[in-house]
Amino acid sequence: MNNVADVQSSSDLIRHPDLFFIGGEWVAPSSGATIDVITPSTEDLFVTVAEAQEADMNRAVAAARQAFEGRGWRGLTHAQRGRYVKALGDALRARADDVVRIWTSEMGVTRMMGHGALHIALDAYDQYAAMAETFPFEERHPTKWGGSVGLLVREPVGVVGAIVPWNAPPVLIAYKIAPALLAGCTVILKASPEAPASALIVAEMAEKIGLPAGVLNVVTADRAVSELLVRHPEVDKITFTGSSAAGKTIGAICGERVARCTLELGGKSAAVVLDDYDVDLVADAISGSARVMTGQVCSSITRVIIGRDRHDAFVDALADRFRAIRVGDPFSDDIDMGPLAMARQRDRVEHYIEAGLAGGARLACGGRKPASLDKGFFIEPTVFGGVSNDAIIAREEIFGPVISVIPADSDEQAVEIANDTIYGLNASVFTNDADRAYSAMRELRAGTVGHNGVRGDFSIGFGGFKQSGIGREGGVEGLLPFLESKTMIMDEEPSHLRK
Repeated sequence: MNNVADVQSSSDLIRHPDLFFIGGEWVAPSSGATIDVITPSTEDLFVTVAEAQEADMNRAVAAARQAFEGRGWRGLTHAQRGRYVKALGDALRARADDVVRIWTSEMGVTRMMGHGALHIALDAYDQYAAMAETFPFEERHPTKWGGSVGLLVREPVGVVGAIVPWNAPPVLIAYKIAPALLAGCTVILKASPEAPASALIVAEMAEKIGLPAGVLNVVTADRAVSELLVRHPEVDKITFTGSSAAGKTIGAICGERVARCTLELGGKSAAVVLDDYDVDLVADAISGSARVMTGQVCSSITRVIIGRDRHDAFVDALADRFRAIRVGDPFSDDIDMGPLAMARQRDRVEHYIEAGLAGGARLACGGRKPASLDKGFFIEPTVFGGVSNDAIIAREEIFGPVISVIPADSDEQAVEIANDTIYGLNASVFTNDADRAYSAMRELRAGTVGHNGVRGDFSIGFGGFKQSGIGREGGVEGLLPFLESKTMIMDEEPSHLRK
């Protein structure tokens, strides 16, 4: 059943939409500028939040810098900081229903999918809290050129600007702030103007658990003020998830001032179907993943490359499954796929569908707004067959439920086509032979490669090759970017090593 209150009301979910969380307090903005957040399934107003200006961003950076330089936070042991990280995750776990309601109201993710995916975020807090006891923040090494004791110590990189997009804020916030806090960094969390409420909930929970003042600061800003955060000389590192175009700008700015940056960017990920794997099983896997967040996932498989002799059979199988996907109100448990997140995203997807038709690809299914839905930013899941890898729909990231099926003349050519892209975020290989799978997976230039499914695991590490990004998030690989290594060569052991 639908719950109209879920969609229409935010007052019982977010306590301070008109304020920023800076220096451990809820503070008034420097101006009256606001941002309206629209529910994509109804096109109604969900919440209005304060929009940060330059003065607000400077205040947040100053609070983070003061908290870092004061040594109170970075002077704690890793175990002590780990307990704060664990407490933050537990506090969010207690608000899981609210977080999912917000995610569905802001972005249109189905409620069932939101509950499933939220566990990925909550696991991040638990995993990094546990690393307080297991990660080697200090290692002893033999010395070769003088001294008696060599130590490699890892210290916090400093003040971190964390910039998250609108598609999956609960997950992406977790994988930025949990390792940063464990490392001893202080953070300015810059929320997306399209989906800011998840960050405000995190701020409420930081206040609830008594996180020291200035360690986590939360503001919502649009592009111009966000760029001020990237350029700010008191910010030591930027961690960003978003488009490759924005990532290039951020990387260039950070390069100018030699600031650290981690960039998790776009993708045009491919599935390679080898000649021994059943097309119906591939269709099941692709149709199941394509509906996730209405295809608004950077790692979505959006190109399927299959032998020319089986191409038509696969297109038909995938189209049959796409037609069965139930599109509608994301608060309903009977729905498989919700709307696109905003009007401009719907327009973008429709533009690419038109480009696919103009380029001569065969529209096998979808391509329109569902006739039964008169409001909301909905689109039918769409399959194009006979796509050339040179086509616009095969080259550019669409960020919607649009799949291009590309014929290949051999398994080797299929891998070549998969790699023929500026991106390298995700990929899949479908085959019953583990050795063939391993060989193809090693050839694919992607940060994650799944076998017989669309897979990913943040607990190991997530990120991309080529223009899909720099660095990794999740696991040990996701902690390292928040640390600077220091070599210390000593004449004798410090007392703590003698214990």
